[in-house]
Amino acid sequence: MTATEPHVDDAPELKQLYTDFEAEHLNPLWTQLGDLMPMTPTSRAVPFVWKWSTLYPLAQRAGDLVPVGRGGERRAIALANPGLGGVPYVTPTLWAAIQYLGPKEVAPEHRHAQNAFRFVVEGQGVWTVVNGDPVAMRRGDFLLTPGWHFHGHHNETDQPMAWIDGLDIPFVHYTDTGFFEFGSENVTDDSTPDVSRSERLWAHPGLRPLVGLDAKTSSPIAAYRWEHTDAALREQLALEDEGYAATTEPGHAAVRYTNPTTGGDVMPTIRAEFHRLRAGARTRPRRDVGSTVYQVFDGTGRFVLGGEARTVSKGDMIVVPSWTEWSIEADTEFDLFAFSDAPIVERLHFDRTFISEGA
Repeated sequence: MTATEPHVDDAPELKQLYTDFEAEHLNPLWTQLGDLMPMTPTSRAVPFVWKWSTLYPLAQRAGDLVPVGRGGERRAIALANPGLGGVPYVTPTLWAAIQYLGPKEVAPEHRHAQNAFRFVVEGQGVWTVVNGDPVAMRRGDFLLTPGWHFHGHHNETDQPMAWIDGLDIPFVHYTDTGFFEFGSENVTDDSTPDVSRSERLWAHPGLRPLVGLDAKTSSPIAAYRWEHTDAALREQLALEDEGYAATTEPGHAAVRYTNPTTGGDVMPTIRAEFHRLRAGARTRPRRDVGSTVYQVFDGTGRFVLGGEARTVSKGDMIVVPSWTEWSIEADTEFDLFAFSDAPIVERLHFDRTFISEGA
């Protein structure tokens, strides 16, 4: 080609070809390979931290101004990742929100295909009623609402209460698999037992009832109580002190909430874990396919996200998008609740992790 010859991309025939492609709703791979098949995952979601000191006052203001009832159904404020163009998603697969229920309020019952959970960072006095089973909500408890289970909430106290919700809304929306149905305008059982029926049947360590021996898609345990989580983490660190291999890294205890009928994750689309780091402990930098959201349950420390250190404390929420390099450093004993889309990624065999050698 000489200097006077037109570049091949400027050829009239090629321009016409692209015009005809567009008219027929066609798109050539060769013009977008880098976007469709990047060398490594390039999530539009960005690492971000939401501060509890900002979230909770905003939820309080919503409590004063926005009623709960049929229509809005929930006073839930979703975390909108700044990289996702304003949609109310914390990652492309996960939804997270702070939900606020005022004194003596009732959130009506409904059900949906989406899987959901609650995690309580502070407070008590609310019961979530799941398929007619009242489940007490208290600090540190992890509570399940699997897909298509009717559920509502009632606050029996004179004080408001807030917690976080996690759902697979973006994944269900993307796959066009969502259903929704209204239920009772109140709750079907407004009693306030200390222990739910599901816990009485299922929540005995290492023991499984001989009713319902089939594998269940989601865990039948409605609540995983803080006292058991705390004890498991405490014993891991105690065993480490005694010289036994019981922690994932030095000074880093961790547990995964599991479905007792399968030994796998509590729900088919969401994994939940709890991590405790000793003061001064740090994790090795790593990258994972799939996204994770953390909430600080107690203590202070730092998340290093893509090379940027962010100091966090009780209640703060942190998102780690797919293939973002991240690590954690603890200033005090540092307790972290985490949930992720790992069951989806692993079931599709897309899981991959890179852990740096250095600390």
